[in-house]
Formats: sequence, C-alpha cells, structure tokens
Amino acid sequence: MKKDLLSIGQMSKINHVSISALRLYDEMGLLKPIYVDSQTNYRYYDINQNARLNMIQYMKELGMNLKEIKETLDQKDLNLIEAILIRKKEQTKQEIEELKLKQAALNRTIYSMERYRKSPKEGTITLEYINTRRIYSMYTPINFYDYDIETYESILNDLKNTLIEHKLPQIYYCNAGTLLKKNDFLNKHYESHEIFVFVDDYFPLQEDIQKIENGMYACIYSSDFNAEKQYARQLLEYCQKHQYEITGHCICEVLYEMNIFEEDKRSMYFRLQVPVSF
Repeated sequence: MKKDLLSIGQMSKINHVSISALRLYDEMGLLKPIYVDSQTNYRYYDINQNARLNMIQYMKELGMNLKEIKETLDQKDLNLIEAILIRKKEQTKQEIEELKLKQAALNRTIYSMERYRKSPKEGTITLEYINTRRIYSMYTPINFYDYDIETYESILNDLKNTLIEHKLPQIYYCNAGTLLKKNDFLNKHYESHEIFVFVDDYFPLQEDIQKIENGMYACIYSSDFNAEKQYARQLLEYCQKHQYEITGHCICEVLYEMNIFEEDKRSMYFRLQVPVSF
C-alpha cells in the first residue's frame, strides 16, 4: 500500500463529503477506493481520485441523481451527458416557475392576514380605492343566496375540482369570491351564479381571466355568511343616501379565512364592495 493514500475519513474531510456518501459511491461503483485493507476493510483513496469525486459532486449540483451520474460516467458519452443536462435544464425551469407560484401565494397569504388585522369592525361602511385585480371565475347553476353555508361549501368544492381538472395549482384555491350583477344589486334581487378566485401574473390560463377595474369602492365588512343580503341592502342604502352612482357589479371578497381556530365550519371575514362614481 502506498504511504500517501488517504483514509476514508481524510477523503471525506478534504472534499467536504460525508463518509456514508463515500461508502455509497463505492457500493454503486461510482468511486471505488484505490485500496481496501483485507484485514480491517478500511478504505483508502488516492489524492488523484479527487477529480472523479469533484465530477460527481458537480453533476449532483446540476440536479442529476446518482443513477444518472453512474450511467453517464460509465458510458463516457458526451451526447448522453448533453441530453441529460438539457432535460435537467427544463426540469429546473419548471421548478423555478413552481417556486414563483409558491412565493406569490405566500405573499398573498401574508397580505391577507395583515389586511384582516387592520380591517374595520363588522358592519363598518367605508370608501376605498382598490387597485386593478384579475379573477378566474366559474359559473354555477345554483344561486347560493337561496341556500345555506353547506351549499356554499359544495359550490366551493366544485370550483376546487374545476381547478384540478385544468391542472391548475391548488395554491389559488383561497380567498374565493362571488359576483352579484349590477342590476340585481340595484334591484335587491339576490341571485349569483358566479364564483371566482383571484389570480396573478403566473396564473397559467391567462386567456380565461377577467379584469376588475381599479377605482373607488363603497365597502362593508362582515363575518356572517347568512347576513350578506342584509349588508348588501345597507351598502346600497348608503350609496343612495350619498348619491353615489353604482358603476359595476357587487363583489363579495373573502379577505381571510380563520379556519385555524374553527374545525367544524368555515370561519371567514369578507368585504362586500361596489364601484362608485361621484
């Protein structure tokens, strides 16, 4: 045995790789020690094997698994290496897009919590400027105003299934809302067949989204699903009293769902809002 060989512990230390990893590489035939003591079974490596180990570590950093690395190094085929790297590049691109979706969802969730904490108490009517928003909506034959919260849950589940059928990320299934047409709101005719979720720039089906224009909105806040009609009437009376012109549909937007504290029912805080001009 050469005197300048490295023990597995030394090989591990100078290359910042675990001993267990070196043992695995040996078992797979990726990097076999230059010498194994027949009496102690201790593994020893040559310093020149660092080049092979560096290559393994580099290929792992590129996203290749050990099986792919073994196949590539065994065949010594540059075309194969290039093909694998191209595939890994596409996988990495997809992972980046998924991370962008998650980051956007985290931002929305944090924003919702901050907005809920700073929202006025239930029944408060405000005038607010709201930025442009975009929604992905679904038609339902059921008028949820005619039913209770259980039916609303069923409609929400239909929306979730629609997202799944279109292979859309489930992170959009939150802060849902409903639309009440302008004329129905003005005539106190409570019938809604459209439920939606808010979307962002990363939403896959850009051609299917609707735009909600920015502007001044008359808003009222509530946490009682069964009181939505009552609050809608109060909001209309407020606008009429102040001679505001209703310029668009009434939106019921769930600001925050507090299901952290409720296990047997959906607990939510929502904002009814209508665009107005003066």
